[in-house]
Amino acid sequence: MGTAQEAADMDAILERYGPDKQYLIPLLQDVQDSAGFLSEYALGRVAKHLDMSENDVYGVATFYTQFRFTPPGKYHIRICRGTACHVRGSAAIVESVSHRLGICPGETTDDRQFSLETVACFGSCALAPVVVINDHVYGRMSLRKVERLLDELTNES
Repeated sequence: MGTAQEAADMDAILERYGPDKQYLIPLLQDVQDSAGFLSEYALGRVAKHLDMSENDVYGVATFYTQFRFTPPGKYHIRICRGTACHVRGSAAIVESVSHRLGICPGETTDDRQFSLETVACFGSCALAPVVVINDHVYGRMSLRKVERLLDELTNES
């Protein structure tokens, strides 16, 4: 069961969509945009609204890498693993950030300050390797630049 605020947020989102299965993906996107992730409660509400099983909704949501099932950290770090970024060292950046934060891609630190995710491609190949934190794009990253950036974010927290 969700909180009163979660219920109100879900009501507002569901109001915008008819009970047609064609709206599943946009509905899930709106829920994630609002809450930051897809909770069990939200998946259940979507399933009921669209007259689908929760298993079917969960199956669709897990198929797409855009959907998260745990709340992102205050600083949601996404690192590109596309070809240009990979060639220019993004694998080492992922390893360094993962080691420093003590989490693997797809996880959030226990204090919920940082979450880490890898992305197939941001389409910013000229800036490779690319790191996106929340909605800010950092291009031409290096291990040293990432360390400095994490130091700054850690000091802000």
